[in-house]
Amino acid sequence: MEIVSSKEKTTTTAAEIVIVDVFGACAYGDLIRLTEFVEEDGVSLSLPDANGYYPLQWASLNNFPHLSHYIIQHGGDVNAVDNVRQTALHWAAVRGSIAAADVLLQNGARVEAADVNGYRAVHVAAQYGQTSFLNYIVAKYRADFDVPDNDGRTPLHWAAYKGFTDSIRLLLFWDAFQGKQDKEGCTPLHWAALRGNLEACVVLIHAGTKQELLVKDSAGFTPAQIAADRGHHHVSLILSNALRGHNSCWKDKGWIKKVGDIGYAPILFCIVFVCTIVFINSVLFASNLLKVTAVVGLWGWTAVSLSVASLLMFIRCSSKDPGYVKTSGGIRNNADAEGPLLTIDLTNSANWTGNWSQLCPTCKIIRPIRSKHCPTCKRCVEQFDHHCPWISNCVGKKNKWDFFVFLLLGTLTALIGAVVAIHRMWTSIPALQSEESWIHHVVFQHPGAAAFLFIDLFILLAAGTLFLIQAYQIGRNITTNEYVNATRYGYLQGAHGGFHNPYNHGIVKNCSDFLIRGYTDDDEIKWPPLQQVVAR
Repeated sequence: MEIVSSKEKTTTTAAEIVIVDVFGACAYGDLIRLTEFVEEDGVSLSLPDANGYYPLQWASLNNFPHLSHYIIQHGGDVNAVDNVRQTALHWAAVRGSIAAADVLLQNGARVEAADVNGYRAVHVAAQYGQTSFLNYIVAKYRADFDVPDNDGRTPLHWAAYKGFTDSIRLLLFWDAFQGKQDKEGCTPLHWAALRGNLEACVVLIHAGTKQELLVKDSAGFTPAQIAADRGHHHVSLILSNALRGHNSCWKDKGWIKKVGDIGYAPILFCIVFVCTIVFINSVLFASNLLKVTAVVGLWGWTAVSLSVASLLMFIRCSSKDPGYVKTSGGIRNNADAEGPLLTIDLTNSANWTGNWSQLCPTCKIIRPIRSKHCPTCKRCVEQFDHHCPWISNCVGKKNKWDFFVFLLLGTLTALIGAVVAIHRMWTSIPALQSEESWIHHVVFQHPGAAAFLFIDLFILLAAGTLFLIQAYQIGRNITTNEYVNATRYGYLQGAHGGFHNPYNHGIVKNCSDFLIRGYTDDDEIKWPPLQQVVAR
């Protein structure tokens, strides 16, 4: 199905072997020996070896642009084909030999040349996960990134089958068609499910629609059914959940749809507001409890004040821009312009770090390294932490400080309120009969205070837990998304594959930067070499 594996064998250096012909000289990049063969012995560079392979193919495979140029200048045909009709450009695509491919294409190589299987250079690059090569020939030489092979499979099919998520992101970034079916009726999602490529499925799901989840192949199987049939139960579960999410009643029924669109923020606001009113009426001003002392009154009204402040902060972090990455005026996929990744300096750009996960197939932008596309908000959020349904908003670079303060105020409010309520009821209840418990008496004699205390304890548990988690992550300068998905992000991997957070400057600086500025500056990071940064 792919190019023969013999092309992956030339790893020995020219100094370690004896070169006996032009093919060896081309394979190992020995221009001196090649020159001797051609100019002294009169060997032709336009003839293939015993296997039908040309000198130019070997030079292109191993990315020797100076040899490729020499061969072309001395009679080598850039469009010569071997026994399976593959050109030197096909061979260059195997290892992503961009420099050699550039020489070929500048000297007349046909970017759309197809072999006996209908594979073009874009197919081969997708089969081998050569994302940079794929981007180069599409962006600069306008290679057709959505062309099918003889079996109707596009580069996106191959990238999905092999599980090369970087290539998938790039192809989707270029608006490759997800719904394309091959001769067997399979879409790229079918192929990803067939191989159990979880991350590939996730990328395709987030960038796709309900239709791709429902498409059946010629045997009548959906992607989820294929995954289950092959024993990839984790993939089947993800696909099934995605389909249920599209079919959810939250998206289909009247007022429920409105609640689903708005989120739970109004519900939480009402809960906190009602709790505050109940606290005032049933704890501070309750007629069947002892008169409020000065100290208890001070703490009680402190709790009320903190509650009002937490509601104001709640409104602020719910309505504030969490750090949406701008799309207008930015780098977008434009069919009338040069490819977006070639319009920036990949070595000096503050945005581009060599990480293909920075491409957003939905927003069509190159986003900052710690950004993520939120499928709920349908926007990319800078320094994305998580999407919080209880504030109906994402938590990101611009509102994380507000969210943290909201959790702090909520925790203090719930804690002080619980202490005041328990103290009021404990000191106001007379000696109980032996057969009656304190809890029983509170529930039936002070139902308002009991209801407040019950809800307040839940709020304390939830807000306190989230507050501690956020405080811990702020101290380490890591987001919730990064903490949970650390293995998916190459910039969080150390030299030996272990976890390493390049943003962690120590707890003192992390906390001071966050508390003073509200966010940390990602530009202070000195990035490692690109090959270490590329996401898995």
